[in-house]
Amino acid sequence: MDQAISRFLGHLQTDKGFSPNTVVAYKNDLFQLLAFLRDGPAIVIPLPETWAGVTAGMAERYFLTLQERHYAPATIARKIASVKSFFHFLEGERSIVVNPADGFASPGVRRPLPKTISSLEVDELLDQPLKREKPEGKRDWAMLSMLYATGMRVTELVKLNVEDVFLDENYPYVRCLGRASRPRDIPLPPASLEPLHEYLVNGRDRLVRSPETIALFLNRRGERLTRQGFWLILKSHVRSANLRGEITPHMLRHTFATHMLQSGQLNLRELQGFLGHASISTTQIYTQLPEAAAAGSRRTVRG
Repeated sequence: MDQAISRFLGHLQTDKGFSPNTVVAYKNDLFQLLAFLRDGPAIVIPLPETWAGVTAGMAERYFLTLQERHYAPATIARKIASVKSFFHFLEGERSIVVNPADGFASPGVRRPLPKTISSLEVDELLDQPLKREKPEGKRDWAMLSMLYATGMRVTELVKLNVEDVFLDENYPYVRCLGRASRPRDIPLPPASLEPLHEYLVNGRDRLVRSPETIALFLNRRGERLTRQGFWLILKSHVRSANLRGEITPHMLRHTFATHMLQSGQLNLRELQGFLGHASISTTQIYTQLPEAAAAGSRRTVRG
């Protein structure tokens, strides 16, 4: 049974192009189901020896157990989706005849609206790296400016190489790899060019340790900055700016999207391209946000 899960996870990663984080979530969900089938309450007897032995009653008892443990509706919905997708995969490879989870609907989950920060908070945050004279300050200024000016995901940001940045004065842009390794080119507005140029000229060369290093953003050891490393950097600047609450990298992406729509600098279809959304329905959630007090900071995003 473990091997079937491994095959499915390989399918998600290789054939579907799912991100490592998503694959890990599926893995956790499916091994939780397997643990329930092997060690769950006496109602699950006889224990199935293969996935073909799992019945609709067993699946129902598992989903009820999730509710009894007071999992959030969104979490239960995700776990149901994981299980149904897994059994659908087994149907496709003819390991089972019937999907035992087919008849179960996910609990109604209202998708939460994206959280954003104000224009003033953006300005306060982008001002913090300028107070640090070290090359790390120039790096942080370039990273935060680019994240807010392009709407990239933080994973896309830290994967950038020097060769992915094109600073032609007529059309500067950055090329990033999105989900499922889909490349997209994002124009770089004037507001992001000065920080990036300053980092490339006076920051990165002081961080790099080997001429063979291709990563754009480096840590103090001269290695590619990680997603976790960026989180720590962002938290440090949030504290320095005395901003309230938690500000995550994805909130900068949401803030970019909101400001672009509400200021009229991008329409919905253009924004979809910037964000790398496969479906415009994903982008439409930004139309549900209330009007911001000021859409766009004093560092005009699209210049």
